[in-house]
Amino acid sequence: MNELLTLPWQRTDDTSPIASRMAAWAAREIIERRFEPGELLTEADLAEAQKASRTPAREAMLQLERWRLVRLVPKKGAIVTTVTSRERRDLLAVRAMFETDAVQELTTRGGLEALAVDLRALLDGQRQAVEEGDPLDFASFDYAFHARLIRGGGNSIVEELLTTMGPRLARLTYQVATDQPGTLDTLLSEHECLTDCAEHGSAEEFGQLVHEHIDASHFPQGRPL
Repeated sequence: MNELLTLPWQRTDDTSPIASRMAAWAAREIIERRFEPGELLTEADLAEAQKASRTPAREAMLQLERWRLVRLVPKKGAIVTTVTSRERRDLLAVRAMFETDAVQELTTRGGLEALAVDLRALLDGQRQAVEEGDPLDFASFDYAFHARLIRGGGNSIVEELLTTMGPRLARLTYQVATDQPGTLDTLLSEHECLTDCAEHGSAEEFGQLVHEHIDASHFPQGRPL
């Protein structure tokens, strides 16, 4: 799968640099709430968990800070960040801007057919995650679904920014999947409509559905000014 569509723990393995593996492991632990918001995370914690030295642990901490999953505290370690309502609003507003720009590009130059094939596969993955009760898989496929849509815009700078935002976006979706599981059927239904529309090749209708999905799912009381 394209790197843009994957999250850190999905694109690291035993051959990856140890610092990357540490950061990916810690990101997953934070998203799945095994490290709670406000909890102190130290380089020693990372080093012990991955059976490595503290040098790559320092690199991993810096990466976690770039993902905004922790806040570094000099001489102590890092504090796991808390997802605030403001952060949620701002993150989703930025993603909505990326999606809006991508849809404008897609409806201008085409590309819905290839997009539809990928969205269908990702939607199937989301549906299976719901059936298996796996909120992390659901969050991962949800991120990939939206990332694939954004990639359709062909903006490399946006793709770079989205990759950095990925863990935080997955964290938001994971929280919804665990705290408000009743909303998942609605999200799946809306993604199904988007995928069907892309398969039918109606660019204008697809663009309208994307805007409606963004507003209904993320800004039911109106987008932030």
